[in-house]
Amino acid sequence: MDIAGAETGAAVDETGRLIRDAAGFLLQRDRGGSYRLVLLRVPVDLVEKRVRVRGYHAGDGIVEADGVAPA
Repeated sequence: MDIAGAETGAAVDETGRLIRDAAGFLLQRDRGGSYRLVLLRVPVDLVEKRVRVRGYHAGDGIVEADGVAPA
């Protein structure tokens, strides 16, 4: 999925590295670029590890994540 071309509400199923910063969590995508993640649960044990994120594109490079799991 192209970050710039993704439609709001489009399904997201991506792998990459989970990063924590002052604003929350980012997914550094294996395919390049990154997504800001909106998470209901905080996956602190997965920070700085390779993960798979599933959810929905919310616009402006933001993904509402349904789940984060080890990749």
